[in-house]
Amino acid sequence: MMKSGRARRMEKHHARNGRGGALNLVSLMDIFTILVFFLLVNSSDVETLPNAKDLQLPESIAERKPEESVVILIGEEDILVQGAPVAKVADVLASKGNDIAPLREALKSQNDRVLRRAARNDIAGREVTIMGDKEIPYRVLKKVMATCTAADYGQISLAVLQKSSDKLDSIQAAR
Repeated sequence: MMKSGRARRMEKHHARNGRGGALNLVSLMDIFTILVFFLLVNSSDVETLPNAKDLQLPESIAERKPEESVVILIGEEDILVQGAPVAKVADVLASKGNDIAPLREALKSQNDRVLRRAARNDIAGREVTIMGDKEIPYRVLKKVMATCTAADYGQISLAVLQKSSDKLDSIQAAR
């Protein structure tokens, strides 16, 4: 049987449009590439402090976040600068005076490596962050802070855990 011209056109039209849609992978790859670059660029703003499982940091209601700085970790036995041991806590407690010579030398050697370019020449702009357990003796903390000042660091920060506002509200309500 012979088909009319209209029937043939409709048959061709249905054959052309009857196929399922194809997924365009090129556009999908472009979107994922842009997403990866976006995440890489925006994830560099966060500074993480070294994770010390042994330390229990004190809590604080401070709002300011830490910036890039030299990190001093005071453990139960050792004092570390940027992860490298420089002194023993027992030796620091036994020493006279407030200066810890190996710590001062380690801090001075960190001036060019870690600090921002603007802070290398500006003593007031140099920052050091001290991470210590909340149970460390105050004498050790005082000696470490005095040594930081002797090594020309103008800003000394103590790493703490931020208290939630719920705890703060309950403390104020209890007073």
